[in-house]
Amino acid sequence: MTAGRSIRQILATTDVHSALGASASFLGHLHEARSDSLLVDCGDFFEGTGYYRLGKGTLERDVLLGLYDVIAPGNHGWAHYFEPALHQRTVCANAVDDSTGTPLFPRLRIVEVAGRSTAFTGVIGLQAFDSIPVAQRPGQRAVEPVKSLRELMLAHYHELDSWVLLSHSGFEEDLRLAEACPFLDVIFAGHCHSDHTGPAHIGSTLVLKGRELGIGYAVATHTPDHWVGRTALFTDTADTTPSVLPPELASVRDRIAAFDAQLAESLGRIAEPYRNQQLDRRALAQNLADRLRSGLGRDAVVLNETGLRTTVLGEVLTTGDLLAIEPFANSLVDACIAPAHRHDAAALLAHLAERVGSLITSPDPLPAGLTTVLTTDYLADSCLGGRTRPTGLSLGAASRNTLTNGDDQ
Repeated sequence: MTAGRSIRQILATTDVHSALGASASFLGHLHEARSDSLLVDCGDFFEGTGYYRLGKGTLERDVLLGLYDVIAPGNHGWAHYFEPALHQRTVCANAVDDSTGTPLFPRLRIVEVAGRSTAFTGVIGLQAFDSIPVAQRPGQRAVEPVKSLRELMLAHYHELDSWVLLSHSGFEEDLRLAEACPFLDVIFAGHCHSDHTGPAHIGSTLVLKGRELGIGYAVATHTPDHWVGRTALFTDTADTTPSVLPPELASVRDRIAAFDAQLAESLGRIAEPYRNQQLDRRALAQNLADRLRSGLGRDAVVLNETGLRTTVLGEVLTTGDLLAIEPFANSLVDACIAPAHRHDAAALLAHLAERVGSLITSPDPLPAGLTTVLTTDYLADSCLGGRTRPTGLSLGAASRNTLTNGDDQ
């Protein structure tokens, strides 16, 4: 993959989340940068827009194989990283087979960068791993990242000049990793979806992150004495970087254009509270929860806020809008509550929030004595033991009806 290229720097992206529409001009920049840069990604390249839902990950796979040299797995699109061609480019030190402890991916890749023998490895944070749908990770587990990294360092330390980590753990967690693993020279962060990009210095370790959704990137370069880093937006170079892709990726642009027509389909006029503004996903989730509880006659509804995404809405809801708002194809199910939580709603919510983040409930607070709750199949399978009864409804369909008040005109 690096044959014939003299690599002088490392360019990293993270959490692209299938942002292959208007912002896909970043692909041309990456192609141009390949001449002297090693291209790496820190996970979650998949899932998040209609391009993923329509293409089922084929666009993202072709981009990764056509442009990137080394990638780390993310919790979104986890199964894709096991596809043979992608698996060869994926590094991860701490994801293992649960019964044997055998690594699920190559743990290390060594590349010469600026004349230095440089090790590239990856980790997935424990919280990120736990958020992978349970059906996608049977017989797998994540080891504490610090333990895995130290073991890897001890096995290879004297062979290498530099260590670079592609982390899917979150920026704050990566600052702690830098403190615990001072042998790391550079940590490219991912998973956190924050405006905090660095560069930050923890001792001699450089921690930095590119902006998500194909908006920006991070670069690390070795000077005679140490590694230096910077972050930038792809739009900063849009006027000077030709948006040209290699011949093997020409079909990607063609397929994106074909999907654009499907994503532009109208699903109805947007209801006044949501029209012509940035969507408040928490407000939408609360409206959804209240409507579902009253409309279906349920005692309680619990949704995780991260099951929905925000976008800018206009006058009409399109297929692209809906798939951007609810990109994960969640179904709605009635889930059984474990006996230990039936009379302690606060403990139930704490148990769920620890795993999936901010929650929306209807009613608020939840009543005591609940035996079932209406929720998503993801939340039920990941946090409630999978004891469910399907409703025949999807979160996407419920979102569409709420956003348009059922208007199909």
